[in-house]
Amino acid sequence: MQKPEKNFILTIDGPSGAGKSTVSKKIAARLNLSYIDTGAMYRCVAWAAREAGLDVTCESSLQTLLQNLKIRFQASNENNLVFCNEHEVTSAIRSPEIDALASAVSSVACVRKALLPLQRAAAQYNPAIIDGRDAGTVIFPHADLKIYLDADLATRAKRRFAEQKLNTENAEIDLKSVTEAIANRDQADSSRSEAPLRKAEDAIFVDTANLDIEGVSQLIIDLYKARFNG
Repeated sequence: MQKPEKNFILTIDGPSGAGKSTVSKKIAARLNLSYIDTGAMYRCVAWAAREAGLDVTCESSLQTLLQNLKIRFQASNENNLVFCNEHEVTSAIRSPEIDALASAVSSVACVRKALLPLQRAAAQYNPAIIDGRDAGTVIFPHADLKIYLDADLATRAKRRFAEQKLNTENAEIDLKSVTEAIANRDQADSSRSEAPLRKAEDAIFVDTANLDIEGVSQLIIDLYKARFNG
């Protein structure tokens, strides 16, 4: 397959549990794209704030935290290791607690302002796939290909429940609480004033409810081939 131009940008947006991260990692490996997980960046801010004992709704405290925050990704086959202040936090930032804190920090204007140039810079020199909730609407509004993944709440909750059971030893996690948390996150993300979750007008909608990871990945790869190779 022809290697894409260095500035080729593919964005994948959608709500929690739609499959953005899993699919993006697989596509990045197969198409030789850099992978930028914007959601993980907000999770890192939340994790660092919790470690420092900060109030995630206090903008002045978060501004101070952001001045020295270091986030980096390290590709490992189809995995994407996440480091925050040189701590490997790939699994730690996927807990229910960090889910809730990440939703809170993502609505704070100074956090979004601080992370936006980092997100754009990460895709400056290599073709990249960026997943998040505003990748195609705010971060890269002129992306070459935009995808919006979604599925019904029940399907997304089951996926997130399985993910959290895999990444945490918390025996108290149950499907009902995960479903409620995702519903609350959907409401918070879609109603916030700063970069709300929404489908870009030129994004291609993909319902992932009845597709497995491979099916979604191949569908997007086919769209990529059609768009890039003409």
